Amino acid sequence: MKQSVAQGSRGCVLLMDSITRVEPQDAGSIVVSASHGGTSSGRFALEVPLALVFFNDAGVGKDGAGIAALEMLERHRIPAACVAHTSARIGDALDMWENGVVSFANASAVRAGITPGDKLAAAAGRYLGS
Repeated sequence: MKQSVAQGSRGCVLLMDSITRVEPQDAGSIVVSASHGGTSSGRFALEVPLALVFFNDAGVGKDGAGIAALEMLERHRIPAACVAHTSARIGDALDMWENGVVSFANASAVRAGITPGDKLAAAAGRYLGS
């Protein structure tokens, strides 16, 4: 599934159940990916220049494996955040959009106004300027 759910002065929000669905025409979008925030997901997110990307923290995992993409993307100054696995189902981007609560954010995301405790949809809306 890939679905546009919001638009604003800074672009649009695309929901996708897997970050593997990101395509070149998605450049500049805010992507809500229901994938875990591990390094393999980070590599897919680096293939297309996204404005902001969200993942599921997948319970964080051993040595922070479930959120490792945040640091990877920060090295490229790409805002990225994860939602708590207790707030939204892994693999279900619509559930993340409707219920996700930000659990972790990289420094670029924090500078963009995304902070832990934010509802994902509200944070994305503020970022969009809608």
